Amino acid sequence: MNIKKITPKSKAYPSLLSNIPSMPKQLYCLGKPLEEFEGKPMIAVIGSRNVSPYGRHVTEKLASDLARNGLIIVSGLAMGVDGIAHRATIDAGGTAIAVLPCGLDRIYPATNHNLAKDILNNGGTLVSEYPTNTDPLRQNFIARNRIISGLSLAVLITEAAEKSGSLHTANFALEQGREVMAVPGNITSQTSVGTNNLIKTGATPVTCIEDVLNALKIKVVSPKEKEIQADTKEEHAIIILLKKGVADGDELLARSELEPAIFNQTLTMMEITGKVKPSGNGSWLLL
Repeated sequence: MNIKKITPKSKAYPSLLSNIPSMPKQLYCLGKPLEEFEGKPMIAVIGSRNVSPYGRHVTEKLASDLARNGLIIVSGLAMGVDGIAHRATIDAGGTAIAVLPCGLDRIYPATNHNLAKDILNNGGTLVSEYPTNTDPLRQNFIARNRIISGLSLAVLITEAAEKSGSLHTANFALEQGREVMAVPGNITSQTSVGTNNLIKTGATPVTCIEDVLNALKIKVVSPKEKEIQADTKEEHAIIILLKKGVADGDELLARSELEPAIFNQTLTMMEITGKVKPSGNGSWLLL
């Protein structure tokens, strides 16, 4: 395990971190050297551990679109939004940076060990301010959030309850002069109370990738995506609904007005042919 230690005196130390309050006195890095990311746009994509199907869908969509547009996605490898953002980034061919609350020899949570390996295998980096043999102590989680925001031009929170830990990161971002962005959610959903409150207090609302790029004044143009072609009228009906943001399988079935057997057969064929993929909890994502 080739873990490298860098300090503020090193040329490899990220310039964005060098001016934040409570600047890390050292960083331990595994994977692609951080200096290779210098000058490239980075954005933190974070949110609740207990993510809803809506939160999963918007996180996958925004993280993958941002990655395809050349932004490096920074998050905390946690369960929920963090892990979803990392995975979507990798699946989109992008680069991910994960900031851990423990030594890099102790991946936390352990259930994301394979995800951490995939980040490294796809040109990403694991970062921590803690040396090896450091356990993920409770106070380390909040402390590491200042590094997540400090590495990034902006913090995008895709879903958060009223007292979500990701709101600590938003506060760090404000202290550091970073842009805070949030995805609006259903006003009756407890998992969106935090993001809706952020928007009410001045966070930039994000409903599409253009909102992010415009706020950051980043002129990045992704290659024109290949238009997904429906092979049948049933596929066409489902594709139209997915493009409108309908992701829940039950809602897709009801609004497509297809017979359940035909609906299931159509979704299966669309998955086999690479048009859609399941995104958990009975939801679907258009590829």
